[in-house]
Amino acid sequence: MPLTFYRHLSFKTMRNDSLDRFGTRLERLQKVRVAATPNLVVVDGGKGQLSAALAAMQAFDLPRVAVVALAKRDEEVFVPGRADPVRLSRHSPALQLLQRIRDEAHRFAIGFHRQRRETRSFGSIFDDLQGVGPARRRAILRHFGSAERFLTATQEELEGVPGVPAKTARAIYAQLHKAGRA
Repeated sequence: MPLTFYRHLSFKTMRNDSLDRFGTRLERLQKVRVAATPNLVVVDGGKGQLSAALAAMQAFDLPRVAVVALAKRDEEVFVPGRADPVRLSRHSPALQLLQRIRDEAHRFAIGFHRQRRETRSFGSIFDDLQGVGPARRRAILRHFGSAERFLTATQEELEGVPGVPAKTARAIYAQLHKAGRA
């Protein structure tokens, strides 16, 4: 298996500001130990994303490396210091390499996004309830047979679940009804 420097970075909040996005990512990347400085940074986007990436790299005093941006619409290559994009032939090996790099980054990011979305879809009503861990969750499901039946249970029925103390059962009932879930 080849050595890879791919990194997944997750952000709880993200403003729509490109400079902030690049800055936040670069700040997080600085904390990750990278074995070598890259020779080339390829930015997915156009002139605006290139400017934001350069500003963020300068703000974080990162080593000088070559930076280009590849705009998807017309496959234009933006280079710092040039007002107009470089237009490479569709059959140019250089353009095809940049496209492969971009497509691999997309593949990697989309795979991570799908993995996170799939993990979130397995969430349960029990995940948000205080006082309910794996053992009590099993006891509740064993007693009621389904999460739907659990949600319609009365406070007295919850207090009758083996392995769940009456005080905890009352707290669970209050959480469910306070949040309007049941």
